[in-house]
Order: sequence, then structure tokens, then C-alpha cells
Amino acid sequence: MGYEFVKGMVLAERLYHEGVKPAMAQHFPELRYSAARLRGGSDVLGYDTPISMDHGWGPVVEVYLSAADYMKYANEIVEVMRHNLPREIAGVPTNFDSTSHQEAKPKRLERGPVEHRVACHNIDTFVISYRSFNPNDGMTVLDWLTIPQQNLRLIRSGRVFHDGLEELKPIREKLHYYPDEVWYYLLSAQWEHIGQESPFMGRCGDVGDELGSRVLAARLIHYMMDLCFLMERQYAPYSKWFGTAFCELRCAAHLKPILQSALDARTWQEREKHMSQAYGHLAEMHNTLGITGPLPTNVGRFYTRPYLVPEGDFAGAICEKITSEEIKRLPSYVGSVDLLTNLVCVRDWPDRRARLVGMYAAAE
Repeated sequence: MGYEFVKGMVLAERLYHEGVKPAMAQHFPELRYSAARLRGGSDVLGYDTPISMDHGWGPVVEVYLSAADYMKYANEIVEVMRHNLPREIAGVPTNFDSTSHQEAKPKRLERGPVEHRVACHNIDTFVISYRSFNPNDGMTVLDWLTIPQQNLRLIRSGRVFHDGLEELKPIREKLHYYPDEVWYYLLSAQWEHIGQESPFMGRCGDVGDELGSRVLAARLIHYMMDLCFLMERQYAPYSKWFGTAFCELRCAAHLKPILQSALDARTWQEREKHMSQAYGHLAEMHNTLGITGPLPTNVGRFYTRPYLVPEGDFAGAICEKITSEEIKRLPSYVGSVDLLTNLVCVRDWPDRRARLVGMYAAAE
């Protein structure tokens, strides 16, 4: 390969300052533009490692233009960069071996124009999860619910190197986290999903189905981790980095060993003991938020059955705090696209997002 690993965000920032900025100043001195690294994957999240170098990694910068300037200058800017960018940034080539953003890898080039990854974008069609719109023009409740958290986390985790358009920073501020009542809706849905399945783990084990009990425990733990992200007002990344990001939450120091013990338990009774500890801690976290009055932090029996579940009606209590008529018309406890499916080919495909919006409307 011939070069050492450097964090992708470090490469992006250096590419802007050492290549893009001087080229724009020389060839387009009057042009207003913004530059950032907001789209992509592990490097934008800060989780890239040397293994990330096999595809989609390297020096990348996004240049944002007004709609009119995009039509006029986008192709010219891309061509100017081919002839003016430095051939290396931090020892990593700025030339790529493919036009595919997913598969391309940096490749040394001794002469000729570089096939770079400085792409121009129209700020008025800012893209989130493959959907083109400008959040500065407004966000609906259904926008919030059908944009996967992983895409919102990318925008929050990325960096703006220059905002001559004065649009990117407001976009990031607007998308920093859910509006309060959308947040309440998502919190109530997450608690409801935990409540619906918490008694089943013990029931499976009680009839000798330890495999089913383990599967349910794992799903409940995922729900609880999702709830932790919500309660700490952090977007959750996609599955590859879900556990890594969870460990960065404040609550992880206490909860991680409890959840690990639940996963490692060999019997449903032992598993239930650890899950009950986790439920209690989540209840305490909820009470600390101050959204509702204090709710029980203990566990109790599911009706007369010997299975322990959270005692408080967290989902119902949170729902009572919602005053927005638009949110009240939504189907109760469904939550966002992240609760509906983990399938990339559903949540991240633009033609299918419209159908997701239709699902909420049909349920009103």
C-alpha cells in the first residue's frame, strides 16, 4: 500500500486547509462556499482504524454551493482540484483508484491530474439518508421519525471546516437533537417495547427454552441500550459501532457489566436477576430526567406469574407530557424507523422512505 494509517477526519481537515482552501482562493476568489466532512461512515464517526483502509477511506472533502453556483461552478471546481491538489496529505495519496466512493482506495500517482474525492453539493438539496432537502427550510415530525439516527449522528459527529454560505452550521444546530416532544414520543415507545417483551424472557426459560430466553434477553438489552442513548440525548450509530458508542455513554460504566452478566447467564433465573438490576437503573435514570413525577424503580411480578418486570408505567407517563396534536395523532408507541427495522434496504433507500411516511399517516 505504501502509506500509513491516519484518521480519516484528520486527512479531511488537512486536505481542506492544504489543498481545497488555497485552490478555491486562487481560482474562485469571490465565490461563497462551505466545506465540511459530514457524509460517509466510520471515519466521520471517528471510529476508523487501519482495517478501514481497504475501501471508502482516505482524504475526502465536501464543497457546498448555492443552487445557482452549483449549476455554474461545480464541474469547474472538480476539474480545478484535479490539477491543483497536492498529491499527498499526511503521506496518503489524494488520488483514488476508482470513481466508486464505496470501493475506492488511495493510490499513488506520479504525474497527471489526480482522481480526487473533493465533491461539490448543492446546499439546497442537502442530503440526509439519501433524501434531498434543506433542514433550514423546516423539519416535520415525520422527517424526524423517518431519518435513521445513524445519519443524524454522522452530521453531528462530522466537522465544518468553512461555512461561507452560513448554512451548514445552522443545519447542524437544527439537527443536533430531537425536539422535546418528538423525544418524548421516542422515549415512550422505547419503554413500551421493553414492557411488552420483558415477561417473555422468564416464560421461555420456565418451559425449558433457554435459547429463546437468551434471544429475548439480547433483544431487550438492545432496547435498553437504545433507551440509554435517548435518555442521554445521543444519536445511536448503526450496528457495527452500536456497542462502541454505548460504552461512551455516561451510564455505561454502571450498566455495561450488568448487561454483560445478563448475556453470560446460564439460567433464566440468573439472567432475570441481572435484567432486574438494569431495569432499576434505567428507572433511576428516567427519574433524574425530571420529565414526569418520580416513578417506581423496583421490579414486580407480571400479574401472578413469577417473572419480574419494571413496575412503573413509564411509557404512559411520558405520553401524558405530549401536547403536540400532530404527535398525538401518531400511532402510539411505534417510535421511529430505528424501532421499526434494522434493514438498510428499507430505512436508507429513498423510494421506501415515502412508504414509511405513509405508514404513519395510515395509522392515524
